[in-house]
Amino acid sequence: MTAVLESAARSFVEHPSHGTGWHRVCAVEDLEPAWGEAALIAGRQVALFRTVPGEVYAVAQEDPATGAYVMARGITGSRGSRPTLASPLHKEVYDLGTGECLGAPELRLQTFGTRIVGGYIEVEL
Repeated sequence: MTAVLESAARSFVEHPSHGTGWHRVCAVEDLEPAWGEAALIAGRQVALFRTVPGEVYAVAQEDPATGAYVMARGITGSRGSRPTLASPLHKEVYDLGTGECLGAPELRLQTFGTRIVGGYIEVEL
């Protein structure tokens, strides 16, 4: 599913605040490990990922190489201990924590802070 995160028991939740700051997005258990989901947070498209070890990352949904809003459909992996995301279009590989493109240093994926509060993921814009 894209743009709205929901499960049978819960619905997508977003704080009514707009712009910068922390925004509640969804319950941690709404994200399947190693699978991306897109969310609209304060008018911005963000891709969310939960790794198998349980870390949560938020990055821009926009592919830096093409401008297409597709990053939630990227392929998660790792390079050593660094969690990565490969673009679904041209397979550029980005560090999920820093946004650094490992194959083309001129490209950078925007990253956002995440935290878990009371079982919910919050993203800082």
